[in-house]
Amino acid sequence: MYAILDIETTGGKYNEEGITEIAIYKFDGHNEVDKFISLVNPERDIQPFVVNLTGINSNMLKTAPKFYEVAKRIVEITEDCIIVAHNSEFDYRILRTEFKRLGFAFKRETLCTVELSKQLIPDQPSYSLGKLTRSLGIPVSDRHRANGDAMATVKLFKMLLAKDSDKSIIKKNIKKSEVEKRINTTHKTIIEALPAVTGVYYIHDVDGNIIYIGKSNNIKHRINQHLTDKSSKSKKIQLQVASVTYEKTGSELVALLKESEEIKRNKPIYNRALRRNIFTHALYSYQDNNGYTILNIDIAEGETRPITTFTNRQSAKSFMFKVVEEYNLCQKLTGLYKTKSSCFNYSIKECFGACLEEEPSGSYNNRVEQLIEKYSYENKDMIIIDKGRDIDERSVIYIQSGVFKGLGFFDLNYQITNIEILQSIITPMENNRDTQHIIQSYLRRNKRLKIVKLPTE
Repeated sequence: MYAILDIETTGGKYNEEGITEIAIYKFDGHNEVDKFISLVNPERDIQPFVVNLTGINSNMLKTAPKFYEVAKRIVEITEDCIIVAHNSEFDYRILRTEFKRLGFAFKRETLCTVELSKQLIPDQPSYSLGKLTRSLGIPVSDRHRANGDAMATVKLFKMLLAKDSDKSIIKKNIKKSEVEKRINTTHKTIIEALPAVTGVYYIHDVDGNIIYIGKSNNIKHRINQHLTDKSSKSKKIQLQVASVTYEKTGSELVALLKESEEIKRNKPIYNRALRRNIFTHALYSYQDNNGYTILNIDIAEGETRPITTFTNRQSAKSFMFKVVEEYNLCQKLTGLYKTKSSCFNYSIKECFGACLEEEPSGSYNNRVEQLIEKYSYENKDMIIIDKGRDIDERSVIYIQSGVFKGLGFFDLNYQITNIEILQSIITPMENNRDTQHIIQSYLRRNKRLKIVKLPTE
């Protein structure tokens, strides 16, 4: 029995994607005996390029079921089935990741129609689903939607079954579900002693030297990954680890800031990549000859102070698409639409005409300033209040005149806006480009954070 499926996702960082749509056809080798098709609310943003590709946007998914609401149906329809997909490694990984978030170990055998096609239908110019089905004369409707692609995969799989008359190639290509890797006694003892809390962890060798520093929202789970992963770095850590210590922070922002500072101070041997700058692109502003404030994404450099910084260009562009919509900004003046005349949003009345100088520069610049005010803390005196290490405690990040001064923890009874009390609980930390990026990036991703402006002295 086979479960032929296709999944559409939000896009984004590896293993941080969410499912937006899923289609599964249960197939007995001759006929479809069951099917399940559903949009899924991923509870995270969809990358703009994915919206353009699939046509699935956040508004469509507001009332869609969340993954945990469809998980039982997915388990049932795939029970005792081999999962078949075009690039099954991707779809299976996405499913396993979603189930892992629910604490469920989802395991199935898999078959990849890309690999089968290469062996059973050789010498094709392309093995992408669209081009392959077109060259084979397989009709496809609703391309880049889960149901359309799943139906195309069903038709392709039927053709592959017919070509493999004795099923020898199909049997050879079935990938068994992963067997749990046995973990040695020392590693098991280390993992069992750790809590499932947010904080910074330190991996030590037998001499007590710190060989790796990291942060996690679940330290126990993260160390388990380090000690079972098959990557080159993880294997080296597994050979040298003797103990793991940790510092509970409660707040992910505090953990990120502490991780950055601790890596710079200790320079662990396996943190080389993290010791480099953690951002590559930045958002800058300048005035054009007509008096309009231009926003521009560029490679981050040290001489000009940016509004905010990003880990990569795609992250920067994704941010710009959101703020252009939020503040009714001009696509042309934000670098998202190359044109000598009006931008696309002007044609659908979502830009007020700054691209044609129809909207006064003062009115347009006012909205740009609102954006800059929200996403930059330059020259501001403020504190960011986040989770603490315990239920009756909070963490606080102190910004003075746009400079990160340090962080601390306080009891809920404290008058935290009292500058003397605030300064007494703050542990000073270095202000640098990395801390600026960490704080601004965190503020962008966590819109419900409590931010308190302090009175200027």
